Amino acid sequence: MSSFIEILCAVMLPPVGVFLRFGCGLEFWLSLLLTFLGFIPGLVYAIFVLTK
Repeated sequence: MSSFIEILCAVMLPPVGVFLRFGCGLEFWLSLLLTFLGFIPGLVYAIFVLTK
């Protein structure tokens, strides 16, 4: 179960929330790329990864 802090960070800045859980892995870089392409895709991906 994901923690409240990770979800809160993911809402404000999606790559930070993903970084707290996975470090500098593939999930972080994908979240960073999606956030650069548009905030909403990065947010959706971060929440999905943190809650699955």
